[in-house]
Amino acid sequence: MNAAEPLADRLRPKSLETFSGQHHLLSQGKPLYEAIATGQLHSFILWGPPGVGKTTLAKIIAQKADANFIALSAVLSGVKDIRNVVEEAKKNRFEFQKNTILFVDEVHRFNKSQQDAFLPHVEAGVFTFIGATTENPSFSLNNALLSRTRVYTLKSLATEDLKSILEKALSDKENGLADKFSIDEEAIEILLQASDQDARRLLNFTELCAQLAEVSGNMRISKALVEEVVLEGVRRFDRYGEDFYNQISALHKSVRGSDPDASLYWLKRMLDGGCDPLYVARRIVRMASEDIGNADPRGLQIALNAWETQEKLGSPEGELALAQAVIYLACAAKSNAVYKAYHAVEAIIKQTGSLDVPYPLRNAPTKLMKDEGYHAGYRYAHNEPDAFAAGETYLPEPLIGSKFYEPVDRGLEIKIGEKLNYLRELNKQAEKQGHG
Repeated sequence: MNAAEPLADRLRPKSLETFSGQHHLLSQGKPLYEAIATGQLHSFILWGPPGVGKTTLAKIIAQKADANFIALSAVLSGVKDIRNVVEEAKKNRFEFQKNTILFVDEVHRFNKSQQDAFLPHVEAGVFTFIGATTENPSFSLNNALLSRTRVYTLKSLATEDLKSILEKALSDKENGLADKFSIDEEAIEILLQASDQDARRLLNFTELCAQLAEVSGNMRISKALVEEVVLEGVRRFDRYGEDFYNQISALHKSVRGSDPDASLYWLKRMLDGGCDPLYVARRIVRMASEDIGNADPRGLQIALNAWETQEKLGSPEGELALAQAVIYLACAAKSNAVYKAYHAVEAIIKQTGSLDVPYPLRNAPTKLMKDEGYHAGYRYAHNEPDAFAAGETYLPEPLIGSKFYEPVDRGLEIKIGEKLNYLRELNKQAEKQGHG
């Protein structure tokens, strides 16, 4: 055992039989399993969250295929490093008749020119390319590279997998912590929870706890010790990647779906993960207009109040105001009538272009404008019964009769719909009487 190596590296699985999780890919009969078992390797991308074994799996594949394994980090490497790999791979093939597997960690960090540098060598079979990424390949990788590789999606580790990894760490006499430390059951549960489905994180936390216990001379990993170590740990939240958009999407859809419990959960997940509360506040305002609208106009004011509270007071008072707003919006009557009307008007404007303002609606501050007929025939609504000029039209002539806003039969929009139907009936009567 090399005690200088981190626990996570010492316990890294060496075979598929000892690899934890990913049964959907590594069970007998699955394409990736069969490719590894038969040695018929192809270039592919391993896409999944941190700590699920992407690097470990690539090393196991290289060992199984008896191939030369070269690892690059996209953060630290450039086109020059790729050229060096190409030369080494060619040398291994022609001098030693040995294939090369090039593993690129965080491949999404490579720019377009760096990704393009792989293409001719992947196509020529100079090496088998395995990329690892936590980002959605659809957004982070070039189409040219994607078309020459297959994407395998790795899933977050289940609790049972994490328990198995932790048990190995505590029982392995050669590379683990066996015969050195005792650990409380409650401490185990906290470690599993704090790992956030990340095996590397789990083992790093465990190793740090063991080191602190050893320094204290206690050799016992207690609940209190684990809580101290993981106190600053946060949930997985990628501020610039797919998790960011998935979680804000889940929050928005939970509010739209009138589920206050799920809405509060996703709000707290984002805040717990380090998302800017003011970004969340801005999105909550959007939800108030898009999904509640005039069915309950108080929702927009409550969302704006929460935003202002967050700006002025910060955490934790502001975050509680955001929670209040999210719960209110989730419970409020729903309407997307404003949202639909807005986009319907947007579409008609693109279709019809810049239609002229009808003359009665034009401003006429000068004599010339008045002589041209600007403002002529305009009926001042406040001088009409019910403050409504029955039969008057306000749209450009080609669009007269168009209806964009259709209130739903929920919340305040019930009353709005009744009012609009009443006014439309007055318009019909006025048209019959020749006042339109």
